[in-house]
Amino acid sequence: MDRNLLLRLEDLVNNPTARVPVCLCLDTSGSMGAVEGECTPTGETVYDDGKMWNLVTGGTSRIDELNEGIKLFYDAIREDETALYAAEISIVTFDDEARCIADFANIDRQTDIPELVAEGMTAMGEGVNLALDLLERRKAEYQDKGVDYYQPWLVLMTDGQPNSGKEELERAIARTVSLVNQKKLTVFPIGIGSDADMDTLQRFSPARTPLRLKELRFKELFTWLSKSIATTSRSTPGERIPLDLEGIKGWAEL
Repeated sequence: MDRNLLLRLEDLVNNPTARVPVCLCLDTSGSMGAVEGECTPTGETVYDDGKMWNLVTGGTSRIDELNEGIKLFYDAIREDETALYAAEISIVTFDDEARCIADFANIDRQTDIPELVAEGMTAMGEGVNLALDLLERRKAEYQDKGVDYYQPWLVLMTDGQPNSGKEELERAIARTVSLVNQKKLTVFPIGIGSDADMDTLQRFSPARTPLRLKELRFKELFTWLSKSIATTSRSTPGERIPLDLEGIKGWAEL
């Protein structure tokens, strides 16, 4: 039995609190290195994520702001006594391939989240399928140990369009839609920047319109997300919790 599995199961034995499993499925393709704000062109170009990019100095990149938002997210959950014991976060990234960089476990164990780097293509289907696999596995572990849980969340964020395997994409969409329709999954599809493929994000989300992030307001997004998790963790599993629409207005275009 591998060490990660032992830690996951140990968490369930030591802390029987009802869990809120959340998987962040994040685009880390080359386009996430795009810079906004004051910057200076270098005159050089590079081909990445299916297109040519002008290299610049200065400004703030999407991936840097995303990294800062994730740190804020974890800090906010650790500061909330209820959410600290209820929230379980997994992080999946997708570029040329999908990777799990943080598996489900007590959040206090997740002290070394790798810094995200933008490079490669946009294997969105592979990323979502891996995220769903992780959520299904964790649900099975909850059930095996008799630990109650809230409806799992999938937060899907991208700034472009999928440009990897079409079969994987279609399988990911079908799996996600089926789980949402069975009320076994809540999906938050979020587009970053003007080139985000909102039509594809809509296909993942039969029950909720995708949101487009305003500018680079990742911090506001993750603040809202941490508060939503805290609110959910104080409710009864199965209870319907209304979304904080006013809070969403601070970081997204409705």
